[in-house]
Amino acid sequence: MSVSAIIVAGGKGIRMGGAVRKQYMLLAGKPIVYHTLEVFDACSCIEEIYLVVPPDDLATGSEKWISSLTLHKKIHLVAGGIERQDSVYRGIQAVSGRQCEIVVIHDAVRPFVSSIMIEACVDNARVSGACIVGMPAMDTAKLVSSGQIERTLDRNTIWMAQTPQAFDLNLIRTAHEKARLDRFMGTDDAMLVERLGRKVRIIPGSRLNMKITTPEDLALAEGIINLNS
Repeated sequence: MSVSAIIVAGGKGIRMGGAVRKQYMLLAGKPIVYHTLEVFDACSCIEEIYLVVPPDDLATGSEKWISSLTLHKKIHLVAGGIERQDSVYRGIQAVSGRQCEIVVIHDAVRPFVSSIMIEACVDNARVSGACIVGMPAMDTAKLVSSGQIERTLDRNTIWMAQTPQAFDLNLIRTAHEKARLDRFMGTDDAMLVERLGRKVRIIPGSRLNMKITTPEDLALAEGIINLNS
């Protein structure tokens, strides 16, 4: 089965602040998104990469920037939408015109993804149709309403979802189209598949597989790289 990756880099980076979108901020001297692209470029199971960027970026030289990178696989640029879910759907539409059976969706600002995670997700998606990575909750989890604790949840049953998330292409396309029809906005792509009544497998990711959203996250990411260098 052929496998394509959709790297979602369409965010505005509001929580990060500053004039540069978070996916282009420098991490160890390179844009965050470049770290992510390098992993997918080196992953043997990925055949093509679709990078979803803000529409304005297509007009301001993203293609020239991408062509300057030292990558081996073809990077297809796709104009994103208003919300992340819209951007993913546009990526799915772009992939649908190609020979692809499994699609891997990943946030561009999770630069510490590994080939092992990607390949494990893909292997499980080949069997079950849908698989994501995540981590079991370590802290005590509380259900809160209006600043008050309603009850304590059983953390043994709670996992924190991450990306990559891998799906049968027809399944994830159907899930997105159903969500659009219902005007439903989910918090991740697995949630849209769950709405179809399909089971989604979850496997361990890594606590290092963080999503860089705030300046504190970026500082922590720099620390991780410094420790490993």
